[in-house]
Amino acid sequence: MPTRPPNPAPATFEIHVVPDAPALAEAGALKFARAASDALKDRGIFRVVLSGVSTPRALYSRLTRRPFRGAIRWDRVRFFFGDERCVPPDHARSNYRMARETLFDPLEIPAAHVLRMKGEADPARAARDYEDAIRRRFSGRPARFDLVLLGLGEDGHTASLFPATAAPAERRRLVAANDVPKLSERRLTLTFRALNAARRVVFLVSGPEKASAAAKILRGYRDLPAAGVSPRRGTLLWLLDEAAASKL
Repeated sequence: MPTRPPNPAPATFEIHVVPDAPALAEAGALKFARAASDALKDRGIFRVVLSGVSTPRALYSRLTRRPFRGAIRWDRVRFFFGDERCVPPDHARSNYRMARETLFDPLEIPAAHVLRMKGEADPARAARDYEDAIRRRFSGRPARFDLVLLGLGEDGHTASLFPATAAPAERRRLVAANDVPKLSERRLTLTFRALNAARRVVFLVSGPEKASAAAKILRGYRDLPAAGVSPRRGTLLWLLDEAAASKL
């Protein structure tokens, strides 16, 4: 069955399939570098939203090696997060910790260039504070990230926008505290309002366990949260390895 973009469609919609997870990391690094180059040329600063969990780990590690280590003006990159678990920053499940160990520390990124979500704080307060901090970073202009990296869960969630939770319905806020009953935990997450304002969104999808959800969304099934990501004035790219694309 042919694939089709979300509705309403983004300005540009593409699907790229690569052989395996290492090729996915390489392709993701190339997209990151291109987005950085364009942003630095046009605006002098590159604002990127990072994804957590396992799939982007290889991408972050790839960015710390040649040619990307020397080709990107890392001093002009500002890092944000798409979601966070409600744990301290040194916790094993912290998205910030994973990014720090695989990307920030190897590249010696200053702490002032990273805006982390405070998973150790009261979730509602942390969500408000993160939104306020985003707005300050954009100096009162609408918050429009240059690149948003996203993953895909087996249940069709992205960031921490899970099925049957409240955050996917949030239309006013940029950041929400989201109760996830099936995990018996709360999460902090960017909302569709923040994600769909981006200039570029790249999904990184790896592994056969993601194949069913990816196929549903890319065939036009609208009831999974990840299907709601559709940057109205930006580009949407799905990067999948062959295992994740096996049911397309």
